[in-house]
Amino acid sequence: MKWTPTLAVLLTVSAAACGPWPQPIMQNGQILATQSEETIERARQEGELERARLEDQRAETAASALATCAGAVCDAVVRGEVALGMNEAQVLAATRSAAAAWEIRGEGGATAMTSRAASGGPKDAIGEIAFVSLQNGAVRSYTYREPQGLRTVSSAADATMAGRTAAQAEALLREGDNLTLAGDLSRALDRYDRADILRPNHPETTLRIATTLDKSLRPVEAILRYQLFIHQMELERIRARGEAAARIAEAITRAQERIIVIERNR
Repeated sequence: MKWTPTLAVLLTVSAAACGPWPQPIMQNGQILATQSEETIERARQEGELERARLEDQRAETAASALATCAGAVCDAVVRGEVALGMNEAQVLAATRSAAAAWEIRGEGGATAMTSRAASGGPKDAIGEIAFVSLQNGAVRSYTYREPQGLRTVSSAADATMAGRTAAQAEALLREGDNLTLAGDLSRALDRYDRADILRPNHPETTLRIATTLDKSLRPVEAILRYQLFIHQMELERIRARGEAAARIAEAITRAQERIIVIERNR
């Protein structure tokens, strides 16, 4: 092939076309935004818009809730606490949540609101709400998700501090019973002790503690708890009548028998 000036020019242009594209000229200190940074910024802006939309929705819900409430329900909305008798908007206002946080279903006057989150879902001033049941538009019961399990409020008494404490104590007793069945007496005793702190002078709790100490070969503590159980049941027998009194007497007899057996084996 004969070399000519024209051919040389063509080869030079071709080589330049195959090389890297020219980079944009930047001033000192200027940083070129990458595609990932642009994506992050766009996501941030969209997130802010969504938060603002949800905040506006919650504000509208709160205004509607307060416009339709009265008395104790209004007070509960202001406190941020779910209460019996609330409507759906008032539940949303009390939990400071939007409808998107719930699965809401229902027909024939019955409505169920279930948290979309397995944990960390809508909360009121007391704790995390797992689900709410409404009948004819009014809350009939609501259930908290707590460390000991689920706790349902279906009456005014359940919503009191005494009601909450009793429910927590019952949950601890159930947990202790399950641990006893599994043979883990040490952890079972821990649950029973915690239930006893929450709800003292409760014969069922005292008997569980006594029995667990008995099985754990801790005779001195077991005898004291059996004696306390007998005292508590004697008080119950005074208040009881008929068949109930007979059952209490039987429980007292069994506890007295265990005291005798333990003392003989010490």
